[in-house]
Amino acid sequence: MIILHANRKLSGANGPFELALDLTIQKGEMLALYGPSGAGKTSIIRMIAGFLKPDKGEISVDGETWFNGGMNLNLPTRLRSIGMVFQEYSLFPNMTVRGNLTFALPKGEKESWVDEMLDLVDMSAFSERRPKFLSGGQKQRIALARALVRKPKLLLLDEPLSALDFAMRAKLQQDILLLHKRLGLTTILISHDFYEVKKLANRVIIIEEGKVIRDGKVDEVLRDPFQ
Repeated sequence: MIILHANRKLSGANGPFELALDLTIQKGEMLALYGPSGAGKTSIIRMIAGFLKPDKGEISVDGETWFNGGMNLNLPTRLRSIGMVFQEYSLFPNMTVRGNLTFALPKGEKESWVDEMLDLVDMSAFSERRPKFLSGGQKQRIALARALVRKPKLLLLDEPLSALDFAMRAKLQQDILLLHKRLGLTTILISHDFYEVKKLANRVIIIEEGKVIRDGKVDEVLRDPFQ
């Protein structure tokens, strides 16, 4: 279980606002954060990841406290059990595909786990290539595998597929869904794509200017914009 009780002052297109959260996320959920740009969605996962410090509150994952303002506790990102995938692939250009995954491998973990992850994302045949020789979809699959090779408790996805074409996007959506279920992940997804959220998430939270406007099952919260 993830407890996210945090506040942070932010600045948006309409001026300053406060991101105020009081959420509980169950283990195994695929939660989508949905809403307009600048609403605070990325700030939420940055706080969870440790890149952005809340002004106050508490963040805990499976009973482990990652942040507590009253105790002046702020666990470094490297000690938080997370995997992150962004729109930008952020792969090391001087490393091979295998090298990118091995770099992220937890200390003491066998390299056979790298082989297993490459197989899971169907990239074993490209293990010795460097990123510049891969397509956009292949790079994103490696970025996903690198995030998962850490065996994280929590997978954070910040619009990871928005730069891809429709066919590749659909393929990777299915990959994400299968990996989420197969590895028993808890996943938080940011997406502006209505149909992507409908396909992947079982719960959606709509954020506007730092506030939770709606929270619930996808079919109950979101309406098809073309209906």
